[in-house]
Amino acid sequence: MKIPFNKPWFTGKEIQNITSAASFGHISGNGLYTKKCQEFFEKKYGYRKTFLTSSCTDALEMATILMELKEGDEVIMPSYTFVSTTSPFILRGANILFADSMQNHPNIDLDHAESLITENTKVLMVMHYGGIAVDMDEAVAICRKHNIILLEDTAHAIDSFYKGRPLGSFGEFATCSFHETKNISSGEGGLLIINDDKYIKRAEIVWEKGTNRSAFSRGEVSKYEWVDVGASYTPSDMIAAFLYAQLKHIDDIHDTRISIWNRYHDNLANISKLGHFELISIPDYATNNGHVFYLITGDMAERDRLLSHLNNNMIQAVFHYLPLHSSPYFKHKYQGRPLINTDKFANRLIRLPLFYELPLDVVDIICGKIEEFYG
Repeated sequence: MKIPFNKPWFTGKEIQNITSAASFGHISGNGLYTKKCQEFFEKKYGYRKTFLTSSCTDALEMATILMELKEGDEVIMPSYTFVSTTSPFILRGANILFADSMQNHPNIDLDHAESLITENTKVLMVMHYGGIAVDMDEAVAICRKHNIILLEDTAHAIDSFYKGRPLGSFGEFATCSFHETKNISSGEGGLLIINDDKYIKRAEIVWEKGTNRSAFSRGEVSKYEWVDVGASYTPSDMIAAFLYAQLKHIDDIHDTRISIWNRYHDNLANISKLGHFELISIPDYATNNGHVFYLITGDMAERDRLLSHLNNNMIQAVFHYLPLHSSPYFKHKYQGRPLINTDKFANRLIRLPLFYELPLDVVDIICGKIEEFYG
């Protein structure tokens, strides 16, 4: 039987919660379980306000509306990330400036990012790759110095911390993903985090299709009206019910994934020291939530041979991302310097299987096949 790269895990309470949501007679957006999920994040991590969305992309779209991004505004972001992070900005007419990765980690090179800032720059977006924090002291300092908005992409980084403070709590905005491949999943889904009070009132309206529905439901206004721009960003409460079951097990999920991550690292550390490949670099200021385990091969040819070796042995390993700055859509628009580190990670990074139900003895088998390849 093939060892899959990812396998969704179910707590056993998802269906029970969905049945419960249905019994309340409210299965559209902003129901009981939507509120429970939002309260969970606000209480556990201290976020000012959260809005559950249908996807992380929707959360980003909400953010672009709230920050009043317009045509010609510049957004600086990493090239080594998923395309969904760019689409909401491009749809608003913004210009994307791609920054390189760090030399020893796929996270954004903040020195390069700062060098790209101009009078038209509106946003710096950082993505915490693999759940490992960007240097947030530096990111915050850059944004304050240049008076620009800080947006955190925490799609990989639920329950990860920077110097003891939860990721997602530093930027004016942050976004989360609950896609099937994430630690905490509802199949699809996302979350917009807002840490600046001035955006919260309008965010509720944008979230509710540009209406004052929520205020009307609370009896704060006498009419339910269209009052602003917005869209249908609220997910069904059935999705929220599924997600809430996962959130109740968040500590167990992360403890289990971290134990798998540690087993990989312990098994492969000695082989790495022989110079065959590089392992993940975790700065002292960052924690690890067990989202991704990867290794960096010597070059693309070696990566492809190792992938073939693993797949021939029924182990589904994968690579990602293809750099956005040199993608078919954007390569003719890109005018910056070569992004050497981004290209390195794109050409040499391999992600190994990591999911809740992956037995440790199977991790040993995977590591054995890697050792066999380099033997």
